[in-house]
Parts: sequence; C-alpha cells; structure tokens
Amino acid sequence: MSIGNSPEDERPFENEHVEADREEARPSIGRALQQARIAAGLTVDDVSSATRVRMNIVHAIEADDFSACGGDVYARGHVRTLAKAVHLDPEPLLAQYGDEHGGRPAPTPAAPLFEAERIRPERRGPNWTAAMVAAIVAVIGFVGFTMFQGDDSGNEANVAEGSTPSDSASPTTKTKKPADPKPEPSDSAIAAAPQDKVTVRVAAADGRSWIAAKDHNGRMIFDGVLKQGDTKTFQDSSKVQLVLGDAGAIDLFVNGKKIEENFTPGSVERLTYTKGDPEAG
Repeated sequence: MSIGNSPEDERPFENEHVEADREEARPSIGRALQQARIAAGLTVDDVSSATRVRMNIVHAIEADDFSACGGDVYARGHVRTLAKAVHLDPEPLLAQYGDEHGGRPAPTPAAPLFEAERIRPERRGPNWTAAMVAAIVAVIGFVGFTMFQGDDSGNEANVAEGSTPSDSASPTTKTKKPADPKPEPSDSAIAAAPQDKVTVRVAAADGRSWIAAKDHNGRMIFDGVLKQGDTKTFQDSSKVQLVLGDAGAIDLFVNGKKIEENFTPGSVERLTYTKGDPEAG
C-alpha cells in the first residue's frame, strides 16, 4: 500500500491553477475599455464628448488608475458610462471592479471635482428693496429737474416782462459786421496817396462788373466780380493795368481824381494808368 495523496486531494490544487489561468486571461478593466473603444473606431476625444467624462479621466481609467475619479462610487459610474459608450456590457466590468477593490463600497461624499460640474445657478427672487430705492431716486430726480425747468422759464418770463416800450424804441443791434481784412481807403486817403505811386480806385456804382488788375510787371493783382456798391483800390510803383467787363457800371478814381469818361454800358475797356494820370493811357 503506497502512501501518497489521493486524486481527490489533488483536485483543489488543480482548481486553483484553473482560476489563476482565468484571471490571467481576463484583461483588466481599463484594457477591456480601451480595446472596445479601438474596435468601435472611437478616439478618446470622441468618448469624452459623448459621455461628458473628461479626457484625462478616460486616459486614467484605460490605464487602470481610478484615483482621479474621486471615489469608488464615481469610479463605478465612469466605468458603466464608458462601457456603454464603447458598446460593452458594463456588469462584468463592475463585478471585476468589486473583486479588485473590495466589493461595493459605501457611498462617499462627492469630490470637489464633480461638485463643480453639478453646480447650477441658484434662482433668486426679485430684489424689491433695490427696485424701490431706484424708483425713489428716479422720482426725486424728476421733481428736481421739473423745478429747475420752472426756475429757468420764470427767469425768461421776468426778462421778457422787464423790457418796456421805451427800451424797444431805441433798439441796439449786436450783429457784428464782417471785418474787411483790407479796408478800402477813403477819398481823402486816395488824395493823400504818395506822389511816387499810382493809386486807382474802382467802384461798381451802377451794377455788377468783372474786374481784372495787373501791376507794372504784368502780375495779376485782382481778378473777380464787383457787386453793385463794392469798391476796390490798387496801388503800384509805376503802372496799373485794368480790364473792365462792364465799363458803364464803373466809376474810376486815379490818384485822387475821378475819371470823367462816358463808358457805354456792357462795353469792355482796357485801361492803363501811371503816376502822371488821370488821363487814360
């Protein structure tokens, strides 16, 4: 009779080897999710967009690192969500997670990472106090503005009532006449013109006329239209040349003396005056 182990005694060891082989053949949770994602033709970005799970958490879970999940409760939720996104049954993976991490844990408080995602703005009722203060300020401002307008209108009325007929009998006009940059010299000024120069004054007495004036070098002094009542005075060291577009409308004064010429209305005259004139050249 041989002494040794019976076949029945060897079976437990065989069962342990079979279980160990099965454990080695079964991929990890992260590996299973990664393989299913690749088989479905999805990227990590695709899965993150579809599940609202951050990309860094997806990468960590596929590397079997569940520390970024914020606790077992959230780790299980992420595993379930990712498994459904890659068309994988989540129950075997959850059971595997329980075997590897000590069964179903008690609920843990939410980590700040997930609390930030679940925060929703709190609805608040209307702030009646602020609304009443704003209304009161608006009413005070309106009343002050109305009183200010009333004072202004009263002042205007007083000013209007203060003007008497005697005041209006001698009105004073405050309209400023435009200053002539080069005032025309008077007759006395023309008469007192230096003898070593020629001075010619052109006055549009009877209508409009085009005037052109040149100095002794032929340089244009003036080229424009004189309206009725306008005058222009020209001086030169030796000679002034004139072209009158309507000579009949013009009065001429040369060296302080009026030129007595009966120009025909509408006629064009070309005239030249020197220091020794008033005779037309």
